[in-house]
Amino acid sequence: MYGEPSEPGLACGKCHTSLTKCSQGLPATDLAPGLDTVDSRHWSSKTARLDPAQEAAMAFPHLQQPSFLLASLKADSISKPFAQRCQDLVKVIEDFPAKELHAIFPWLVESIFGSLDGVLAGWNLRCLQGRVSPVEYSIAMEFLDPGGPMMKLVYKLQAEDYKFDFPVSYLPDPVKASIQERVLPDSPLYHNKVQLPAAGGLGLHLALNPFEYYMFFFALSLITQKPPPGALHIRTSDCAYFILVDRYLAWFLPTEGSVLPPLSSSPGGPSPSPAPRTPAVPFASYGLHHTSLLKRHISHQTSVNADPTSHEIWRSETLLQVFVEMWLHHYSLEMYQKMQSPHAKLEVLHYRLSVCSALHSPAQPSLQALHAHQESFMPTEEHVLVVRLLLKHLHAFANSLRPEQASPSAHSHAASPLEEFKRAAVPRFVQQKLYLFLQHCFGHWPLDASFRAVLEMWLSYLQPWRYAPEKQAPSSDCQARSVSERWAPFVQENLLVYTKLFLGFLSRALRTDLVSPKNALMVFRVAKVFAQPNLAEMIQRGEQLFLEPELVIPHRQHRLFTVPTFTGSFLSSWPPAITDASFKVKSHVYSLEGQDCKYTPMFGPEIRALVLRLAQLITQAKQTAKSLSDQYGESTAARPFLSWLGFYPADTNGSYPGNDLDEMGQDSVRKTDEYLEKALEYLCQVFRLSEAQLAQLTLALGTTQDENGKKQLPDCIVGEDGLILTPLGRYQIINGLRRFDIEYQGDSELQPIRSYEIASLVRVLFRLSSAINRRFAGQMAALCSRADFLGSFCRYHLLEPGLSDRRLLSPVGRGHAASLARGPRLSLRFLGSYRTLLALLLAFFVASLFCIGPLLCALLLVLGYVLYAVAMTLLTEQGKLHQL
Repeated sequence: MYGEPSEPGLACGKCHTSLTKCSQGLPATDLAPGLDTVDSRHWSSKTARLDPAQEAAMAFPHLQQPSFLLASLKADSISKPFAQRCQDLVKVIEDFPAKELHAIFPWLVESIFGSLDGVLAGWNLRCLQGRVSPVEYSIAMEFLDPGGPMMKLVYKLQAEDYKFDFPVSYLPDPVKASIQERVLPDSPLYHNKVQLPAAGGLGLHLALNPFEYYMFFFALSLITQKPPPGALHIRTSDCAYFILVDRYLAWFLPTEGSVLPPLSSSPGGPSPSPAPRTPAVPFASYGLHHTSLLKRHISHQTSVNADPTSHEIWRSETLLQVFVEMWLHHYSLEMYQKMQSPHAKLEVLHYRLSVCSALHSPAQPSLQALHAHQESFMPTEEHVLVVRLLLKHLHAFANSLRPEQASPSAHSHAASPLEEFKRAAVPRFVQQKLYLFLQHCFGHWPLDASFRAVLEMWLSYLQPWRYAPEKQAPSSDCQARSVSERWAPFVQENLLVYTKLFLGFLSRALRTDLVSPKNALMVFRVAKVFAQPNLAEMIQRGEQLFLEPELVIPHRQHRLFTVPTFTGSFLSSWPPAITDASFKVKSHVYSLEGQDCKYTPMFGPEIRALVLRLAQLITQAKQTAKSLSDQYGESTAARPFLSWLGFYPADTNGSYPGNDLDEMGQDSVRKTDEYLEKALEYLCQVFRLSEAQLAQLTLALGTTQDENGKKQLPDCIVGEDGLILTPLGRYQIINGLRRFDIEYQGDSELQPIRSYEIASLVRVLFRLSSAINRRFAGQMAALCSRADFLGSFCRYHLLEPGLSDRRLLSPVGRGHAASLARGPRLSLRFLGSYRTLLALLLAFFVASLFCIGPLLCALLLVLGYVLYAVAMTLLTEQGKLHQL
């Protein structure tokens, strides 16, 4: 066992037992002097009072190489069960010194979180659930807990100042590209860590301390590890990875009290913070075309913050930076600003057209370079849910400041580092990268219900007041809580997150089917959030601050607000608070969109027109949902009691009455109507739309129903060849809002065999009727040409309505339809239907109950049909006379 004092963790390669208990792994002469094979099996119990490290040194002085411990653990990872391996690891961490443990640390981290290339899955924490695997789940969570054995190992190595190499090639694309171009990223996470490759090395790498190395792997496992196919239906919030993220955030970013000190693994006390290191790559060699950036880095890499109290939160700072860099920093600000220019958008459009057309000339080199620099990273729904968890906790963390600490006057030297960190966490680390992350998701996420995860992440960031510790007075259900004025600075400093992303949501909502309950719910959620009292007014005031003229705006002065200077910690470099609200808003917008950005006001005429269009579509979707509900109710009520036997009338036109309502159900249609009704009400509140405007837009859209209450045809105009679809009509068809009534207008005898017909019998009856028609064609034509009642009777049975008499939607086919008029013929296909045969069998069965024989029953049926046919013939002829 690893916990025994002899040599914990060293196992025999043949029998997988401790080397102190096995004589097969090594010859007797290789064991400790004076101990034969038999005595060595009892040696551990005799020396239990000695220190474990001393025992290992005394018993096996030649086995002190770390590779033996690593090989033993690797062998155990194959042969031993999961619970036993974790128990052995706990004993190894407790008994071995840091000198031996530092060699197994990279392997252990990789075996837990998987390899960076995604080949090794590790413990598969993203699929590990307590209700599915309770034993493994509890063991893994206890081992990886912030106060668990794995963190004890991290702090044990941290005290010895060990460094571990992390390849730059696995960092997010913007960071990797920046470092490979010898330009240090803005985040202080990478400062003093870049190392040139050694002789024979594969590339640049970072020299990370144990805590950083562990967190890098933990954060990147969310992206690099692909879940197995069977994990698609796993609930993310129940997985071990999601819960571990929540525990780490609560431990290192506490909303109450201070950050807990690291667990001391030695009598020397807690592990110190990482000391500054001299950069291994001289920044002067990073290139001559980035002089301004290089000067800034060179001038601030000489020393660390002299304040020793800042060391107490270095783990909190590192954790937040790692999470933000690994999860959000996949899109560069420079490339985003380049892609906002009309010229770049036109080039991308030309590129896409050239890809779609095989005959198009090759793309220009500059265009190819532009396309190559576009980040193609696409987050998963699980990724978005974890980021939302981070944002919610950051709001709670930042809002945990007491009112006297959160006030601007509290920014003084007396504030503790944790208080300063709470103020700076969101604007300093999260704001810019989150905006780019959301912009990419809004523009590239599929137009389906999975966008709900992105939407809720966005709405969570927009509402920091939801995570404030103070409790507001309970309000009635009919009156929503008003947003306090204390949040006005947050709204102003995040103006683009409110306004431009709202425009992005509008463009998505206008392209989705609002009859779907999930899409209607998303529109309702956004409208409800923006309709909170006083929020729209704060957004409008923020826009006024941005749009108001300013006499002098220093060139690029806004970057002094968003990009502080860097040292060992961000605290000493945080600039003084800017009191000019207008300058704050301008700094926020220009730093994200560039100096030449064209801002579209949220309450301006352009977005207002889009909101009016969305209101039109909401009204249209409400009526469509009501029409579907009424149609479903009518079709259900009209079905006979014996419809399950197949007596429901056949659909001779070949159309299928089923629609989305069959899958959604009546409850979903009711919810859709409620969501759309409330969303329309909230949009009217935010943008001050009157009922007269909505009524006018409803009439202009043509959403009124016809006299019969049925759904109208798609919007069309009359052309030379008939009806022509308008763009609105195409939109109505694509989204299922309206449709044409499709009818089968070919030869009824040649229709495809239906599910309610017997295939073999239909084919036999078709051959029989075809033979009769060929044999008696002349006689049937003579009978149908007669002008008396017999002629009318034969025409009723032998002639079908010609295509020229049917309602044709396409005027092009009317001239061709007259030439397809067919002569009199007999059709026996109705006898091949299950419904007809079952009806005949039921008739004979009922007749037998009244002691009526089969022959007499058949005569009665024939007589009844003749009487029915005579009546129908008379009615048909009478109708033709009225038409004349």
